[in-house]
Amino acid sequence: MNHSAVIAANRPSSEDIDAGQAIYDLASRLYPICRSITGEGVRRTLAILGEHLPLEQRDVASGTPVFDWTVPKEWVIRSATIKDMAGRTVLDFADHTLHVLNYSRPFSGTVSREDLLAHIHTLPDQPDLIPYRTSYYAENWGFCMPHRRLAELTEAQYRIEIDSELKDGTLTYGEYLHRGETEREFLFSAHICHPSLANDNCSGLALLAFLAAGLATRKTRYSYRFLFAPGTIGALTWLAHNEDRVDLIDHGLIVSCVGDGGGPTYKRSRRGDAFIDRAMAHVVSRHGGTVLDFSPYGYDERQYCSPGFNLPVGLFQRSAFGTFPEYHTSADNLDFIRPEHLASSRRMVTDLIDIVEEDWTPLNLHPKGEPQLGRRGLYAALGGDTSTGASAMAMLWVLNLADGDNSLLSMADRSGLPFEELAQTAQLLKAHGLLAYSGR
Repeated sequence: MNHSAVIAANRPSSEDIDAGQAIYDLASRLYPICRSITGEGVRRTLAILGEHLPLEQRDVASGTPVFDWTVPKEWVIRSATIKDMAGRTVLDFADHTLHVLNYSRPFSGTVSREDLLAHIHTLPDQPDLIPYRTSYYAENWGFCMPHRRLAELTEAQYRIEIDSELKDGTLTYGEYLHRGETEREFLFSAHICHPSLANDNCSGLALLAFLAAGLATRKTRYSYRFLFAPGTIGALTWLAHNEDRVDLIDHGLIVSCVGDGGGPTYKRSRRGDAFIDRAMAHVVSRHGGTVLDFSPYGYDERQYCSPGFNLPVGLFQRSAFGTFPEYHTSADNLDFIRPEHLASSRRMVTDLIDIVEEDWTPLNLHPKGEPQLGRRGLYAALGGDTSTGASAMAMLWVLNLADGDNSLLSMADRSGLPFEELAQTAQLLKAHGLLAYSGR
């Protein structure tokens, strides 16, 4: 796509600007909450999302087997501090949710400086940032802090208090189904397990909640399922409890890291040539983005695309995970995401839904030569002389490729024209008796 077309595709409308601010405001409410793969933080987050759409909360008991995994004990975190022997606080979980090792077991006692350092995680190459670290499936205790602050730890001993608990409880996730004309489904999924990380993934949660709310008033062909679940174990749990329904999923998209200014980036499904892969490639290319091949490393697409399911599920991001310096650090804050980037991400996902809903395969009813368009008033109907170039090309492409084998998305890929322009043109040609549904 040429540079001017990319600029046009990225130019926000007033609706986009308002939507971007609303998504940002929702992400801002989610940001302070300490989330993990289980626990009250997930439930608080679902309650806020539930203000925007009718979410159904699912609770699965600790110890429940899900394929080769087991739902873990629920994590409760109340407080965590490092204090010197004079009682002065050196580090406090209350100041930032990343300060405690996520899923840290409880600990109370006095330790030597050397023992404490063995339980502190830092980023020497980013000395002013707090890293995000977890210990979900191996019991441990620990803290995370800026590397530069290690210089403050000069005393021989420190008092450690981590008021946490690992108890029999539940893994919680939320889902909402927008019912369409058919039972065939489009699955949207976002991980809900990360604490105060704005891009990864408050941005994805907020975007999908806003998108789902907007679909409520739209009549759709497909049913749209929105899943907000903890990473890996949440997706596995959902799959284990819905194994009899996954064959209904025709398209799927993981949404994360959609609030920064990079990309956009799309990672193909394991199939590589699924409709979602072709549709997202079209959308992302119009925004000057990048399409990556599938790999089994990443987010929950690797669960949905595992060989036992092989679902057509791709991953949509702006900057790809792990490629930006703010990734999994305290720099992934509310200053890192912007309303305009959230607006652009929302526009791209909305364009994707339009393609899914509006793609069809037309058949030219006058295939011998070009039908005379002028006497049917079609040039004028598409805007007259001011838009003759693009409109005429859209009509010519649609009529030429409408042999019953090419869908509108295929035409868009071959012609380089926007899908929405070809879709509008095809409906106009159909209304004038030049096209019909091919039946495919």
